[in-house]
Amino acid sequence: MNIKSILVSQPEPKTQKSPFKDLADKFKLKVDFRSFIHVEGIVSQEFRKDRINLGDFTAVIFTSRMAVDHYFRIAGETRFAVPDDMKYFCISEAVAYYLQNYVVYRKRKIFFGKQSFKDLIETIKKHNSEKFLVPCSDIQRKIIPELLTKT
Repeated sequence: MNIKSILVSQPEPKTQKSPFKDLADKFKLKVDFRSFIHVEGIVSQEFRKDRINLGDFTAVIFTSRMAVDHYFRIAGETRFAVPDDMKYFCISEAVAYYLQNYVVYRKRKIFFGKQSFKDLIETIKKHNSEKFLVPCSDIQRKIIPELLTKT
């Protein structure tokens, strides 16, 4: 059996430096990128209707890069200046490094787990005096609210 093309369920990389490009060149494959999941952020008018004040929270928990993008988009649309002393808890180191696109990376205010939300809970327990905001989609994993209510 000879494989001629591969379907990758993510957006096409913006740079040429990609492991899929290397595979395509090495094995003479055609790589098709199709994003199966499309997430749309809510508009600021809808966000304001929920009466959520971003200034009430002292820490933000990010579970994905998309959550980072949408949090800072909403902050910009609502004209909320994100304070310098805001603490960020990221599910992985990759998400923490992605956060550098929006804030200056400092050890004392950006925390991350290994790869799962359970790993991050231990760090969150150490900062139990913070008031947390979790930007996420309306269809979320049930484990996140369960673990947060237990701590």
